[in-house]
Amino acid sequence: MSLKEILQQDWKDALKAKNKFKANTISMAKAAILQAEKSGTSVIDDDDIVQILSREVKQRREALEEFEKANRQDLVDKTKDEIEILLEYLPKQLSKDEIMEIIRQVTVDEGANSIKDMGRVMSAVVSKTKGRADGKLVSQLVKEYLNK
Repeated sequence: MSLKEILQQDWKDALKAKNKFKANTISMAKAAILQAEKSGTSVIDDDDIVQILSREVKQRREALEEFEKANRQDLVDKTKDEIEILLEYLPKQLSKDEIMEIIRQVTVDEGANSIKDMGRVMSAVVSKTKGRADGKLVSQLVKEYLNK
């Protein structure tokens, strides 16, 4: 079953269970996928859907920071719940330790030893963590590692 079919089935199940919040969250994700299908020339596959869902999670995490600054606990809770629902459809997220291990391996493979090599390291690390780690976190960890 494709990720798109899983989303569709979970959306139907949420509606049947009268779980409006989950149904609305999945519906927003489906709308983002539909938008990508309409704007693109190729067929959307599971990798593309993972990328779209990752982008949706990233947008919500950025909004979460703003809501926390504004002391809007109602929106903070809602956004956290949306993120949790969307993460169910993404590959298991890597821990900081797992990301650091990938960074260590890449720096050895690339022969990187200074911040000047950050572009090469980031490129390799992002390809290995795609959809499984937040790019902002990866960038921060690579920077810290190369500045040692």
